[in-house]
Amino acid sequence: MREPIEEQEAGPEGMTRRQLMRHAGWFGGAVLLSVVGGEVISSLATDATAASDPNTLRFVQVSDSHIGFTGPANTDVTASFEHALDRINSLGFRPDFVMHTGDLTHLSTPAQFDQVKQMLSTARTDRVFVVPGEHDSVGDGGKAYRQAFGANTIGDGWYSFDTHGVHFLALVNTLALEKFGHLGNDQLDFVRKDLAGVKSDTPVVVFSHIPLFAMYPQWGWTTDDSLQVINLLRRFSSVTCLNGHVHQLFTKTEGNITFHSATTTAYPLPKPGTAPQPTPQVLPARQLQDALGIRSVSYRTGDQALALKEERLT
Repeated sequence: MREPIEEQEAGPEGMTRRQLMRHAGWFGGAVLLSVVGGEVISSLATDATAASDPNTLRFVQVSDSHIGFTGPANTDVTASFEHALDRINSLGFRPDFVMHTGDLTHLSTPAQFDQVKQMLSTARTDRVFVVPGEHDSVGDGGKAYRQAFGANTIGDGWYSFDTHGVHFLALVNTLALEKFGHLGNDQLDFVRKDLAGVKSDTPVVVFSHIPLFAMYPQWGWTTDDSLQVINLLRRFSSVTCLNGHVHQLFTKTEGNITFHSATTTAYPLPKPGTAPQPTPQVLPARQLQDALGIRSVSYRTGDQALALKEERLT
């Protein structure tokens, strides 16, 4: 029988391990998350996490920069994104790659895509990967996005790659928003064929913009056909799904699969159900910085372990 999805809430001292992870992520503590033999184990991380080790894969997730946004929730999203990139460049190690999980821009204009591409080029890393958000597909079904970032991708921009013994999938679920998040048959066929040749003991990491779990369907925070992908992932001993879109840290688990929503570099959104709509939230300047951040992830080849560390933009 399939295990039910478990929502992990923040709590006081004595909280569960996953509660500790989410709580410390919001309040600036660094958290080490390891997936060992299919079990998620969380503990406070130290600077030793970033120690140089040639056998360790390290990458950074950044999300929802919304370049081009104007409004009181953040009057200078460009400066916030620059701050995030500076934070990446001062982590104490050079990431193997940086992944931006969507809403690079706010209105999908060529000028905004050019600006984001130029800004991402300042990240001290070997490679930069992206997936689109719905704001990267405004008015043209993602055409301008693919012109800027679609090289070496398939279909509407999906792709996969392998490094350090980890298999990565980068999915597009933002082009049919009348169905909330949606993958579509062509992409599902790609995932099926792609995973067929991957061994079950290979750690798998999946990137998408909209969550692959039903975080809050009333606001479109779900992907309607994601169960078909989840079923394909059940045979793997360790699966981590990383998404953006919701502008806040959130974790759910289902059996061998852990889902992590990332925070934003632009502006916070309300927690599910606390407002009529997920509109940008206006916070005092200091609180805004606390709500923005990036995520670094480490994996040591052969250890079957992933480590996530949240970084505030303070």
